[in-house]
Amino acid sequence: MQLIDGKVVSKAVKEEIAAQVRQMISEGKKRPHLAAILVGHDGGSETYVAGKVKDCEDCGFTSTLIRFENDVTEETLLAEVEKLNKNEDVDGFIVQLPLPKQISEQKIIEAIDYRKDVDGFNPVNVGRVSLGLPAFVSATPDGILELIKRYKIETAGKHVVVIGRSNIVGKPVANLLMQKGYPGNATVTVVHSFSKDIKEQCLTADIIICALGKPGFLKADMVKDGVVVIDVGTTRVPSDKTKSGFKLMGDVAFDEVAPKCSYITPVPGGVGLMTRVSLMKNTLLAGSKAIY
Repeated sequence: MQLIDGKVVSKAVKEEIAAQVRQMISEGKKRPHLAAILVGHDGGSETYVAGKVKDCEDCGFTSTLIRFENDVTEETLLAEVEKLNKNEDVDGFIVQLPLPKQISEQKIIEAIDYRKDVDGFNPVNVGRVSLGLPAFVSATPDGILELIKRYKIETAGKHVVVIGRSNIVGKPVANLLMQKGYPGNATVTVVHSFSKDIKEQCLTADIIICALGKPGFLKADMVKDGVVVIDVGTTRVPSDKTKSGFKLMGDVAFDEVAPKCSYITPVPGGVGLMTRVSLMKNTLLAGSKAIY
């Protein structure tokens, strides 16, 4: 069993990005600029956005954080999105999800200029990705593919089972792994809460991508020997062994599944770090106008 180390890979990718930024600056080009809108004070969102700000520093980007309280109106938020759309100094921006109930997340996503949509959630980017056209790929699926590439895991002709069908992870990663090229050319099965044969499908899988949001869902009796397991889950569960009072758990029962795997990602230290670094990759693309 080999651990797929997101810390090592994300560090390497950030160093590569930083080198490209230094080259851009030496050529007199503008430093890439990422902005983030954060609504409220959700602990997970606060931590995640703080990490993104740190990543921007590491990569040599300019970063801007715009804050609103939980009671912000949809109209106010849409106005801020429009300001960022028109701000020529901002290359890309994100609106941190989830948003308060009074705001339509889909309306906000669709309001973001697809050319600055470095989260890759706008329908234009989603559609272009599904057609295999150049686009901003949403960060978590892109991070998963980066890990697969860095560890040279074969995907052509392999049976990949994706557990979960979210618009952010399940659907796009399934789509990407069906595309021609590497990593791709896989036979992909998507299972979800209404699937009646999840265990049977998993037992035939060469690669399992678990993005369900249920801690410890994937058990040892659901996988075959030599399987590759990518755990996307990051659920906060109470813990009396940490200062914060909680710990992160993945969707995979790691201790029992890992011995059967050829490769497996840990939680934390796996996909989560790659999600952040993929956002940096998209920001570099936006800043260099490499796609749009």
